[in-house]
Parts: sequence; C-alpha cells; structure tokens
Amino acid sequence: MLKVLETFSGIGAQAKALERLNIEYKIVATADWDINAIIAYDIIHNGKQDLSRYNHLSKEQIIELLSRYTLSPDGKEPYKNGSLSHIRFDVLKSLLCAIDRTNNLVSITDMTYKDIPTDLGLLTYSFPCQDLSIAGVWHGNMSGIDREAHNRSGMLWEVERILKECVANERPVPKFMLMENVSNILASRHMSNFQEWINYLQSIGYYNKLYHLNAKNFGIPQNRTRVYMLSVYTGNNKKIEKALEKYFGEHNLQDEEYAKTVPLKRLSVKDILRQDYSIEKYKKEADISQLNDTKSRQRIIDENDHIYEADTEEYISILKTITTKQDRNPNSGVIEYKSEKTGKLNYRYLTARECIIAMGFDEADYDALAEYNASKNNLRDMFSEGKIIKMAGNSIVVNVLEAIFGQVDYINKNIL
Repeated sequence: MLKVLETFSGIGAQAKALERLNIEYKIVATADWDINAIIAYDIIHNGKQDLSRYNHLSKEQIIELLSRYTLSPDGKEPYKNGSLSHIRFDVLKSLLCAIDRTNNLVSITDMTYKDIPTDLGLLTYSFPCQDLSIAGVWHGNMSGIDREAHNRSGMLWEVERILKECVANERPVPKFMLMENVSNILASRHMSNFQEWINYLQSIGYYNKLYHLNAKNFGIPQNRTRVYMLSVYTGNNKKIEKALEKYFGEHNLQDEEYAKTVPLKRLSVKDILRQDYSIEKYKKEADISQLNDTKSRQRIIDENDHIYEADTEEYISILKTITTKQDRNPNSGVIEYKSEKTGKLNYRYLTARECIIAMGFDEADYDALAEYNASKNNLRDMFSEGKIIKMAGNSIVVNVLEAIFGQVDYINKNIL
C-alpha cells in the first residue's frame, strides 16, 4: 500500500487523482492552514460531517483546541490572537471535525520529522506560488524562493528542514516526493535557488525527474502549464537510476504525443460548461456570474476569449488558465449569456462549478460544497462562489496528477 502525506493539500487534487487509479493507497495525513481548504477537503473526500461528537464542547473549549494550530483565514496570513472567536460556532466545530477526519497537521512550519511515517511512500508539496508567479513580479515582488525571504513560496525550505531532521535522526525519508509549482520557478531569477534544492535532494539519495506539463495534453482543455518534479529515492544506486532514466525516456509525459496516449477521462470545453439553464442551480450560478454593465466589465468582454457565442453555437477549443478570480481582467474567458436582468451585460464568466470541473474534479465535488452551504440554514455561505473559484485556481489539474501517479505506481512495483 502506498502511504501518502499531502502537504499544502488544498482541496486534495492528489487524493482525487489517487482515487481514480486502481492502486492501493492511504492518505495518512494532510497539511494546510487555510480553514476554507481544510473544510472543503474534508467534505469532498470524506462526505458529510457528523458534528454531534463535539456537542459536549463549548465554543470556548473548541477555540482552545483550535488555538494549538497555526490557522489562516485566507492562506496568506495567520489568525491573530482572539480572531477565532469571531467565527460562527458551527463553523468552528466543522473545522475541528475536518482537522480530525483528515489528520491535518495544519501549518508545515509546525511539522517535524516525527510527522513523517517511517514507511511513507509519497510526500507531495505544492508550496505557494505567489512569490514566484509573474503576477507577483508585476506587483514588485522579486523575493521568489530566496532562503531568507521568509515568504509564502519560501515554504519550500520547510520541506528541506523536515528532510534534514529525518536524516539527522536516521529516519527513512519518503520513497517518492512530488513537487508542483508555476513555470516561473525555472526563470533565471529563481533557478539558482531551485537548483540548490535539486542538489540537496540528490545529495541525500534522490533521483529527480523534472516535467513541464500542460493540462491540455492530459484531457483537460485548459492551457495550464506547470512544473512538476518527481523525486525517487534510490540511495544513489546507479543501477536503479539507470533503469529510471530508461523508463522516463520511454514514457516521457512531456512528449505531447505520448501524453495523449495516457488513459484518462478527456473533456471538451462544451463538456465543462453548464448551459442548461432550465436546471435551477445552473441558472442561479450563471446569474451570479453575469457581468455588470460597467466600463471595466465591458473591457473584460472586449479583451478576453469568447468561450461560447450563441449565434454561431461555437466553443473555443482551449480555456485560458483557471485563476483564483474570474470577475477580473484578464480571466479565462466569457460566455454569451442573455437574461432579463437590468444593469447586466449579455456575458458571464465561468461559474465556480465550471472551474471545479475544469480542474479535473467531479461535478459531485462542487455539489458536496453547495450541500454543505445549504446545511447551514441559509446563513452566510461558507463556500461562496468566489471562494470556490479561488480554491479551484489554487489547485492542481487532477488529470496531470493521475498520469504522474501512474508512473509512481509502475516504478514502485517494477523498478525499486
């Protein structure tokens, strides 16, 4: 059985990919400090929560339990002292339940080598990209993954710290490690830092395979290129490394023609869109996503791809990258959508449901989050459309992970 620890787990693209593969696996722990992602992960992967087990606890007692963790309201900054008291009691119980059910270790800064099982098969680490992305550079953020920057993307060095602790305490390191991040990690500004990380992994016995993969080649019509690095622990065994080199040469996921042969569920843009507005939930979501009649929104229509035009009934073939916001310029594109509402333009952006599907998740995953909202008795939604879009944009395309984990399974059974 492949034991897996997902750090920076988000809504669990890794778990979703593993679910679809016919292999034995177990998620032994997760680690994420964003309370929205923590609860969403639990709902998507574990179903409805039973909060009755926490009925004997007061709000103050639950806050005391949660205060042991470094939690964040948005994945950017930690809660300050006393901030948890402003969260609704039912949400606090839901958060504690989610942490318990997913064995969430929360912030990687609080993890130690003792959290790494001695027989861990796979450690995934998709550390934050904000300080690496081109968008960050546009805003004057040049820190990247500098070791002394102490920023969000610098969480990479927390992974190094934990590995160093494993080595120092003679504890086995994970058999496989998988990194995912934005393409800009390979830019000249960041490459020396990234090479330092690669060199460290090699020094402790890992063989590293670097991939630059686009989701559009793996059955998801989205132009989303990301860097993946699969690290295989060989103990510097040259025979195993030679076998790995031969395997990757013959099964190169970066070869577009080979990638298209990987057995995956493949979608078109039409498959992703939900345009049967006779279905109430689709109509409601489209209405929420309809653009306001303002000059700035008109520019969104003028300057972005038209995903669908009603007059011609034509669909664009590939979506632009799903980002953390759609009501913005630039975005992933607009869909012609006419309604009787005043103050609206005849276009909408992608709904949260469509963004979830465009990341390779199941439509049922969105419905699970919507049902969670409904269970809160019409109070303010925990998972607003904007929050779900943000979580989707921060996630990883499931299909690409399926292809990589298929290689992990083969290597684990046939090479190591």
